[in-house]
Amino acid sequence: MEEILIVKDLKKTFKLTAKQRKINKTNDLYKIAVDGLSFKAYKGEIYGLLGPNGAGKTTVFNMLTGVYKPTDGIIKLDGEDLVGKKTIEINKAGIARTFQNIRLFSQQSVLDNVKIGLHNQYKYSALTGILRLPKYHKLEKEMNEKAMELLKVFELDAKADFLASNLPYGEQRKLEIARALATNPKLLLLDEPAAGMNPNETIELMDTIRFVRDNFDMTVLLIEHDMKLVSGICEELTVLNFGQVLAQGKTKDVLNDPEVIKAYLGE
Repeated sequence: MEEILIVKDLKKTFKLTAKQRKINKTNDLYKIAVDGLSFKAYKGEIYGLLGPNGAGKTTVFNMLTGVYKPTDGIIKLDGEDLVGKKTIEINKAGIARTFQNIRLFSQQSVLDNVKIGLHNQYKYSALTGILRLPKYHKLEKEMNEKAMELLKVFELDAKADFLASNLPYGEQRKLEIARALATNPKLLLLDEPAAGMNPNETIELMDTIRFVRDNFDMTVLLIEHDMKLVSGICEELTVLNFGQVLAQGKTKDVLNDPEVIKAYLGE
């Protein structure tokens, strides 16, 4: 199997302010958020990153996308070193992300939200845009067609002119994934995609994630608390607890690990 993402000995520490030390009742100057995380994700795999609140999951996503620079460690995407790169450079290298709290342009149309994701691939000068030169019209036509193709995949093409804010919650989540795919990524990061969904929407989301993996030749890395979703679609898991790896391996084995049950499920 082809390795698409390599994370090795990843570490992130934060310097605590006096106020934070007082709140946390500690004299420590630094907090270790992630401590020596290593894992590999393979092309076409759906990989899960689990753990209780504060375990370090979102910090990992923030390091993968360049929001935080790791204190130490290696991040490689398809052989390319990502440590120290800016978020926009990492996006161009092939990582796209959705968020726990949906971040759409709510007052833009469904179509325009997807077109925003296409702008890395379709470029024209400001002058071309202002004067509406022939290149502008050509590229806008191509972007509209590509965006509509993506919306059709997610059965949102009939709502292309709707405001994003007027979509039902489950369809807003689909739109966010469609916009992420518009950047043509190699790795899709999903931050709690089932958050706020009812059981039927969660089942539909599972089908959507499988469809994306199978039809877009995609590797998916997700953070999730919904155990039904995790057990239903993830092939491998890493469970974090206080920034350290608690368990790692095939999904079924990890979910049956007594330490995981104790720390994560509270049993």
